[in-house]
Amino acid sequence: MPIQKVDKIWMNGRLVDWKDAKIHVLTHALHYGSGVFEGIRCYNTDRGPAVFRLREHLKRMENSAKIYKMGIPYSVEELRKATKDLIKANNLSECYIRPIAYRGYGEMGLNPMQAEVDVAIAAWPWGTYLGEDGLKNGIKAKISSIHRISPNTLPSEAKASGQYINSILAKIEALDAGYDEAVMLDHRGFVSEGPGENFFMIRDGIVYTPPEHASILAGITRNSIIKIVRDMGYQVRETDLTRGMLYLADEAFFTGTAAELTPISEIDGREIGKPGPITKKLQDRFFDTVRGRVREYEDWLDYV
Repeated sequence: MPIQKVDKIWMNGRLVDWKDAKIHVLTHALHYGSGVFEGIRCYNTDRGPAVFRLREHLKRMENSAKIYKMGIPYSVEELRKATKDLIKANNLSECYIRPIAYRGYGEMGLNPMQAEVDVAIAAWPWGTYLGEDGLKNGIKAKISSIHRISPNTLPSEAKASGQYINSILAKIEALDAGYDEAVMLDHRGFVSEGPGENFFMIRDGIVYTPPEHASILAGITRNSIIKIVRDMGYQVRETDLTRGMLYLADEAFFTGTAAELTPISEIDGREIGKPGPITKKLQDRFFDTVRGRVREYEDWLDYV
């Protein structure tokens, strides 16, 4: 999806014009993928713009940086304020937010420890990742031949920029085969996640999702949906899932900041069908939550 230009981007402590938000071609992260990032959304509510679980996202970025021994030179609270300042400066009521910390210019080679860590935050209007029609009617998914990175190859707990080349291969394969998205298996052959989303399926009224040891990124939207599912009285099982279990699902969906809650209507040519009743209830509850209409989840919203 194309990026819609806005006025300002936050870089290393100051707001700069969109056209001036540049880095050097010899930036370490450009060559080695040595960056960590987040995807966050801001939604319009009756009380104005609110960022969904902003602190949790920024804390996860801090944890990703810790795994890669990158010292982010700003605290979570400083980045939280910077995010809100950026949204205000661009006069945005709804937007996607991309904070990134990356090893910058000055060092080359595989020892990155002397490279300075730069930090930037961008925000722009961006629709749901897998399309409005997919949000309403579901998307077609393909189980990828590209396996999700194993935890002893790269730490799946980190949302690191270089790791996403793995996801890009799976995404391209799915698109080339005529599907909308991929489902990736882990190194053991169990279901892991989508290229940029967590996976859920429903069978006989029980909600299933792969566990953290299946090389998933522990999504913040995933965590939110698990809480919502349980509060609605459904059982959630975080357990290993096989390919065949997916083919027999009554309902299935992806979750993520970009994808929000997108139903899956087909996997490998096996029809699941239009979004089912539990998926619809969860989707409605999720969008009511992010738009400030559910009092019990009010603490998930960070008002601008």
